[in-house]
Amino acid sequence: MLLLAAAAALSLALPRPPVPQSAAEPAKHEAQIKFSFDNPKLDPSSYTLVFSENGSGHYKSVPGQNVGTDDPQLIAPQPVDRNIQIGEPLRSEVFHLARTKHYFAITCEAPDSHIAFTGTKTFNYTGPDGQGSCSFNYSRDQQLNNLAEEMMAVAYTLEEGRRLTVELQHGRLSLDSELEALQDALNDHRAAEIANIADVLQAIANDENVMNRARRRAQALLRGDTSKH
Repeated sequence: MLLLAAAAALSLALPRPPVPQSAAEPAKHEAQIKFSFDNPKLDPSSYTLVFSENGSGHYKSVPGQNVGTDDPQLIAPQPVDRNIQIGEPLRSEVFHLARTKHYFAITCEAPDSHIAFTGTKTFNYTGPDGQGSCSFNYSRDQQLNNLAEEMMAVAYTLEEGRRLTVELQHGRLSLDSELEALQDALNDHRAAEIANIADVLQAIANDENVMNRARRRAQALLRGDTSKH
């Protein structure tokens, strides 16, 4: 017994192996929210955001097929497939609303709204306490419309991170205007959860081959400062 106890104590004292990247994905046994967006006329044409109550999640997008690439200034559409983290207060807001809306097991499309098609938005909840889903172009419930806009803002940031990565590698002169557009989007609440692209912002801030104004914008965004100087 003494030998077993000593062995157990030693195993606890040993350093644990690093957590694999896949561990950042939502755990299957936890409550999960999935938001899907589809509009074949846009880029990306569809994407999904799925995350658990601890904030860990995954984002995957499909590039649009109708976006022209003849202009050399345009960045060719590419898929994004990566782990993400949804922070507070957005994370709690989504799960709270899901539970107050019967886990999205409701009819949420506004009948006869005569609203132009902007994309099909689908919320899905799965968890030990219940499950449900609903889809809409425009909802009769303004809270759902607002929540969809917040999810779309997260997706915007992640796609912007891809654009910044490409420009850092192949078109540094475009970075300043791209970062300025990101500042505008954050101020207008069209972008959110910018911590998910902190890696590329830090790379821009550290790159001496990038113009100083763009580096300053990246540094400001890392500090949470969206004002223009």
